[in-house]
Amino acid sequence: MLEDIRRELAGLEDKGRLRTLRTISERRGPFVEIEGRRLLNLASNDYLGLSVGLEPDKILEILREFGTGAGASRLLSGNHLYYEILEETLRSLYGRPALVFASGYLANLGVLSGLLGRRDVVFADKLIHASLIDGLRLSGATFYRYPHLNLELLEDLLKEHRSRFRRAVILTESVFSMDGDFPDLRTLVALKKRYEAFLMVDEAHAVGVFGKRGLGLSEEEGLLEEIDVLIGTFGKALGSYGAFVVTHEEIRRLLISRARSFIFTTALPPVVVAASLSGLRRAVDMERERRKLRELSRKLRRELRLSRGGLQDEVPIVPVIIGEDRKALEVSKRLFEAGFFAPAIRPPTVPEGTARLRLSLSASMDWSHLEPLIGTLRSLACA
Repeated sequence: MLEDIRRELAGLEDKGRLRTLRTISERRGPFVEIEGRRLLNLASNDYLGLSVGLEPDKILEILREFGTGAGASRLLSGNHLYYEILEETLRSLYGRPALVFASGYLANLGVLSGLLGRRDVVFADKLIHASLIDGLRLSGATFYRYPHLNLELLEDLLKEHRSRFRRAVILTESVFSMDGDFPDLRTLVALKKRYEAFLMVDEAHAVGVFGKRGLGLSEEEGLLEEIDVLIGTFGKALGSYGAFVVTHEEIRRLLISRARSFIFTTALPPVVVAASLSGLRRAVDMERERRKLRELSRKLRRELRLSRGGLQDEVPIVPVIIGEDRKALEVSKRLFEAGFFAPAIRPPTVPEGTARLRLSLSASMDWSHLEPLIGTLRSLACA
């Protein structure tokens, strides 16, 4: 069996798809140190630069009060005070009950498998995150995947299949993590009403970035009350770890009893939940940083001739499509040598033939950090 695994590893290496880990020895603002090199970090989702976390005195206070770990699942003895404060804060911001999960992956697994079963159906965008796909498989529900952002074909699927099932969910991300684009949320709201479906939106890459208070694209579009199940994360723009679901009270109660990834997971340590609470509260007031981040995104796209117009240019995820896997690896290596950390993104993370660099920006960056990147990419024939 090990020989068979060795052949599989060799096959991945031949295709340029063998993943490896690189150790970061230091982080300072938007920079990281890897293998003795100081690099601008273009591979982080720390959009607001909040991942520096809590003040040392606050961390020590929480550790003295609660220790290092929760010690049990939330349904046993792990549901500490900081969970209650965090979920009440989320409720006050979003206007609807919230439930915190241990990670975005576990939230997506738990919500889909806890809410749906074999009598139900999901209509999902083709490019949804792997965690959502795994949640669909775990749920046992029938699911149909429509071409990316093609809401006309989504409606065709709804017309053909919705009436045969008990519950129906329309499933999308708000900002897609590898393409930096987003769907027409207003049309999705209209479709969910027309076909009596729940609308579930994964806002992982929009929380902190969009909306007056940083609550996501749904807030930006004035549609918070229309999203039946909103997934957010603390591990990206909010600078901590974990995830949350904002939904109807009935769905929240059902998830507590049915979501296996909630029931059978040890609760997050109090210091981590407190860091999430701190990040959430700080992000609400970071309008200036959001404006800066969105302006950096717009300017970089313009300089790289990747402008798409309107709000799409303000997404802090800038994909530079290379195509072939090995070429993407070579470009990433050359950028590393020039002082930029931008790992190559290859299938199966992205579709075949679309290997790319995913340039992820942060409000902790300045234009002076990014300007040299443009010349480097042009010299590599990537822009």
